[in-house]
Amino acid sequence: MIGDGRVEDRAVKALFFDRFGGPEVLRYGALPDQALYAGSVLVETSAVGLNFADIYRRQGVYVLDGEAPWIGGYEGAGRIVAVGTGVERWRVGQRVGFLDVPRAHAERVCAPADRLVALPDDIDDRTAAALLLQGVTAQYLVEDSGRLAADDRVLVQAASGGVGRLAVQMAVALGAEVHALASTPAKRQQARSNGASAVYGYDDWVAKVRRATGDGVDVVYDSIGTTLHDSLAALRPGGRVVIFGKAGGTPPVIDPLSLMEQSKGVVGGDLWTYLNRAESRQSRADRLFAALRAGTITAPAITAVPLSEGAAAHRLLEDRSFAGKIVLIPDGPR
Repeated sequence: MIGDGRVEDRAVKALFFDRFGGPEVLRYGALPDQALYAGSVLVETSAVGLNFADIYRRQGVYVLDGEAPWIGGYEGAGRIVAVGTGVERWRVGQRVGFLDVPRAHAERVCAPADRLVALPDDIDDRTAAALLLQGVTAQYLVEDSGRLAADDRVLVQAASGGVGRLAVQMAVALGAEVHALASTPAKRQQARSNGASAVYGYDDWVAKVRRATGDGVDVVYDSIGTTLHDSLAALRPGGRVVIFGKAGGTPPVIDPLSLMEQSKGVVGGDLWTYLNRAESRQSRADRLFAALRAGTITAPAITAVPLSEGAAAHRLLEDRSFAGKIVLIPDGPR
């Protein structure tokens, strides 16, 4: 590897798949190194995050660009080992993180220079890889899509999941009254420990929320999709649902007239809308790390798995009883 923008012809070890299916389609092996191009940098990864979106891509639920073999992953951390022409901000040897760079489940990742964020000395690589994508997602949901304020009443689905846990903490920090949905007693206890005022299972939850609030909540964060009608029923008149996932399947069709009758709204949530400038990425990451230092949010419990054991990591994440964040660690010395 040469640090002046040139890259030796060599292979890179990666976790990849060439057909859709279960964890058994994943393979670990050598692929051609990603080519450096103008405006890009090459990052030698030290930790890369595993998310449910990676499972959906492996299953074929999410559309993938290009042709097989495909490499999953979008977030991670490491050091720059080569810099392409036209890149001025970054230098070889600098620690960086990223949250929207594809093909991250590899020893080295070629990243557009404007998609990197500088990592402070007090945030280690594994924490950055575990926190960036879910943390910035929760951040935009609370600050932009939901625009929460003190005394708002909010309902967070999947409240003990990666995004849900952070959304609960961020909403509580703003002074909102948080109601949480979680599937098991242990997960409901976790939501309480993160500051939720009331916690429910998924049985008859709409009626329970309405009884607890009188006329419903101001905002519902819906990551399940199929629960969209129930989310609308849990709103007060004038409230809004922020839908940002489809973990349970495709959301049902909504009659616009039913929204009109009680002035309710549905807002789509998509992170890529807000990660549109290099300055925005760095600013959001900096505020996320500041919240971690201040204790406003907490880092997830990290389970580190070698990249070569990626299939096992996928199986672990698909086990709905798993709590925390899986970080894949490239094999070999770092």
